[in-house]
Amino acid sequence: MSIFRNAVQRTALCSRVSLRNQQVLGLQKRTFSNSFKLLSNEKAIPKQSRSKFFLKYFVNSAMLLGVGATGYLFFSLYRESHPAPQIPQSKTFANGSPRKTLVILGSGWGSVSLLKNLDTSKYNVVVVSPRNFFLYTPLLPSAPVGTVELKSIVEPIRAIGRRSKGEVIYHEGEASDVDTVNKVIKVKSSMNGAPHEFDVKYDYLVVGVGAQPNTFGTPGVYEHASFLKEISDAQEIRRKVMTTVSSAASLDPSDPERKRLLSFIVVGGGPTGVEFAAELQDFVDQDLSKWMPTISKEIKVTLVEASPNILGMFDKSLIQYTNDLFKKEKIEVKLKTAVKEVKETTVTTKCGDVVEETPYGILVWATGNAPRDVSLKLMSKLEEQNSRRGLLIDDKLRLLGGNGSIYSIGDCTFHAGLFPTAQVAFQEGVYLGEVFNKIHKIDQLKWELSNTQDKSSQEKIQAKIDIMNSKIDDFKYHHLGALAYIGSEKAIADIAMGESRYNLSGSFTFLFWRYAYLSMCISARNKVLVALDWIKVSIFGRNSSV
Repeated sequence: MSIFRNAVQRTALCSRVSLRNQQVLGLQKRTFSNSFKLLSNEKAIPKQSRSKFFLKYFVNSAMLLGVGATGYLFFSLYRESHPAPQIPQSKTFANGSPRKTLVILGSGWGSVSLLKNLDTSKYNVVVVSPRNFFLYTPLLPSAPVGTVELKSIVEPIRAIGRRSKGEVIYHEGEASDVDTVNKVIKVKSSMNGAPHEFDVKYDYLVVGVGAQPNTFGTPGVYEHASFLKEISDAQEIRRKVMTTVSSAASLDPSDPERKRLLSFIVVGGGPTGVEFAAELQDFVDQDLSKWMPTISKEIKVTLVEASPNILGMFDKSLIQYTNDLFKKEKIEVKLKTAVKEVKETTVTTKCGDVVEETPYGILVWATGNAPRDVSLKLMSKLEEQNSRRGLLIDDKLRLLGGNGSIYSIGDCTFHAGLFPTAQVAFQEGVYLGEVFNKIHKIDQLKWELSNTQDKSSQEKIQAKIDIMNSKIDDFKYHHLGALAYIGSEKAIADIAMGESRYNLSGSFTFLFWRYAYLSMCISARNKVLVALDWIKVSIFGRNSSV
């Protein structure tokens, strides 16, 4: 009886379990079916729920990205301020082969990008430059009016060299001459007291001395105009702007001297001249108008360009957009107008047959490049150097007539298809860094060849040398586009992506301009300082003191 009762209980229990499983299975099927319908029918999800979901996803992603970017930034700052120990310079390597000396003249875009891409442990690297820092030239037009501080756009050359793998020696001085036969550079320096001269020997030489302003023989430019190429130029322009405005404020509004002082002329319609004119007008409209409203209304900014258009490297639609904006900002643009003479208070211009003499308070000369003295001396020594526009180089950036041991990059060179821009110099430096890393391997093989007696081994080594030489390709410039700030927080961009070209303009392009210029800063320190400068200006405005 007990056994029968237990069997009945087990049978009832199994029935209940089976029924419960069927119910669960049915519920799962219905749930799956409803989920499938929900996913397949987007309208089944309430719009408010979808908005909350995407908003939450966006916020979480932004927070994660921000934390990652901040962490990387702090890591970069720490790594820059705590460089690893360097491999010291020596006459030979561990295998007894000689360690060759590579001398770099200059501290501009080409020289610094070469230094950053070169394995400095393979050479005794020596940098010679009168400027002991790298200057971030794209933001130089922003410095005279205080949009960025000068200290934010410079990076000490010793700091850049200290972060490299091998020791880098820096000499603060100017290369005055190059003996291409004996491979000796004469350097003039004023360090440690009185000016003195010393020699620096080289096995390989890279000339990256840049260029100096070209006045095209115009009388009075050096005596009365201000240039915009160096930190000292920006400081001079800032001082002139502030003192000129203060002097004009002390004069009667009807005084013609006041009108002359408040006439600012910028010569040169390239990116530097256009950006400085735009920055100057921004300073007048956004800052000076608050503290000196009467004076700000009287200031007149004029841009003078000898060619038919400003910003000739940009698309015509972008040029027209810039002209329209300048007209709105009341920046006068004089095209096809050449400067014939600059006097202390007036500038003589010629447009067609019309000669005009215009009074000015400040004149900034931002046009043209001319070779520096050391480049001119090199040209006079080498027969192959028959151009006055710059040092002639071949497709591998070797100086013509330099016997394969002298290279040249940047604004001091002239090569068909290459323009004197920071973008070209930067790419040349990157290319040359890779080339010298390959040349080191070739030199090691040549040393091994000279110390090998076996003919079969010599043939194998020579074959390796030939293969390595064939791997050194010609330099190819890849144009990524051009950017220019044109004032009122607007910019233009001519972007090249493969075979396609994209023309951008307006406020969004201004944000892209800032992002691009910030990303191209040479160090994390520069990125932080420039970003902080922009934030300070947006909150407090530009500093109107000298």
